[in-house]
Amino acid sequence: MSLATIALDLPWMTAVIAYGFVARVLTGPTMSPLGQLVTRVITPRLPFASKPVPGPPKRFAQGIGVVFSLTAAVLALGFGDTQAAYIVLALLVVAATLESVFALCLGCKAFAVLMRLGVIPEEVCERCNNIGMGLRGTP
Repeated sequence: MSLATIALDLPWMTAVIAYGFVARVLTGPTMSPLGQLVTRVITPRLPFASKPVPGPPKRFAQGIGVVFSLTAAVLALGFGDTQAAYIVLALLVVAATLESVFALCLGCKAFAVLMRLGVIPEEVCERCNNIGMGLRGTP
């Protein structure tokens, strides 16, 4: 969506992108149209099994997406600075490409560093070490 927004010069799409990130942080894919498309349509049709990952680092990464996408929306729609907004969206594209092509989640890496530094509490780490806990729906 970010690439389309930049390529087609659609600054209003920054609001849609921001909504998607906010929805995913608050509810997972439940309230995100893109999240629903991916989990219900695209992923089941892929020729390989999905790889479950711990929720806290992914939610943290989505939170970084919120910051970037809201920044782009404010720049484009609030200040009319589409050039700056598209630069911010391009950074999102780079991060998404690294994750989708190389399985490198920059937000997850930042999460791990913050855990090592003690910024994120250890009880969160326990959930990450036992991925089955989050998959069964228990905290």
